[in-house]
Amino acid sequence: MTDPNALPLETEAVLAGLRSWVEVESPTFDAASVNRMMDAASRDLAVIGARIERIPGRMGFGDCVRARFPQAALGGGEDRPGILVMSHLDTVHPVGTGGASGPLAFRREGSGAAERAYGPGICDMKGGAYVSLAAIGGILAAGAATKLPVTVLFTPDEEVGSPSTRDLIEAEAARHKVVLIPEPARADGGVVWGRYAIARFALEAVGRPSHAGARLAEGRSAVREMAQQILAIEALSGEDATTSVGVIQGGQWVNCVPTVCRGESLSMAKRQEDLDALVEKMLALRPTGNDVQFSVRRTYTRPVWEPDDRVRALHAKAEAIAKSVGIGALPASSAGGGSDGNFTGAMGIPTLDGLGVQGGGIHTLEEHVLVASLVPRARLIAGLLMSLEG
Repeated sequence: MTDPNALPLETEAVLAGLRSWVEVESPTFDAASVNRMMDAASRDLAVIGARIERIPGRMGFGDCVRARFPQAALGGGEDRPGILVMSHLDTVHPVGTGGASGPLAFRREGSGAAERAYGPGICDMKGGAYVSLAAIGGILAAGAATKLPVTVLFTPDEEVGSPSTRDLIEAEAARHKVVLIPEPARADGGVVWGRYAIARFALEAVGRPSHAGARLAEGRSAVREMAQQILAIEALSGEDATTSVGVIQGGQWVNCVPTVCRGESLSMAKRQEDLDALVEKMLALRPTGNDVQFSVRRTYTRPVWEPDDRVRALHAKAEAIAKSVGIGALPASSAGGGSDGNFTGAMGIPTLDGLGVQGGGIHTLEEHVLVASLVPRARLIAGLLMSLEG
């Protein structure tokens, strides 16, 4: 294996490339914007010699991009099990969050090891996606090689549970020996070797309309019903499993008693059996009375993923590389917050997650990466790509 420290990776060049991705805003529900991001990523992949396949989106979401490498240095594009590097390019930030004057427009602050770069999706997870591309480009530029074929898969809907891509992710992963996921690193710089089980639910309350000023007593408020149900739902949280409501939409006119209110909730547990028990409680919720209706429908799920001996061996290899490239210790842990690693890990395919950049403020207007982490994390990924073998 070529020493990953010898690869031609330079911080300013990596950050400039990452900035070009961050400035293409790509919120999940804006398929056209996500596809512009896929266009930009496709071009950068093509520049380093990838063979690009565009997989049309469905269910109203954007496209996927699958990239294979015909170069002999990267397994020659052979049709044999190799390494799948998987990232999502959708973000939670609406268009206008970044740009030239948005509240999270790209900027740099600080210096040295504390320098930060800010932007929508810069940490979750365009940073990790871009340093993966930089790692592959660095291998090729150095005349180095991998022992296994490499495939890159970029998806458009991870932030909402991957409803349109789970089947593609699982089918692609089944054709590979190992899956590497450059989601953001843990706060301590560590990686993720397991994730908790997750279930999402659609909620709906239906009341009875009336004029809120003249005939208030004749109406039955769907918003009031939803408010009562939210308290009941969040009271289900405990040590073994948690649940929360993150979206509500109801009413249109303040002078009308609202007829319909809809919401979405998220449940999470470290063990599948605990999540299953919570799911039963959610599906058993009933209207509070007072001539209203209330329903709960389970939507998207992520199965629990727990590390096995093969994942532990994969982590040991990654930690040795991390020490050689200056990262130091690389602790591993299971994490809340789902990723597409839930799917591949639950399938029994050795998966290592959290390989991406260090940063913070994920999903907020303070989202940032530590600039000093870009090249070391690229070297970590490159080292794994070059060392993994059949």
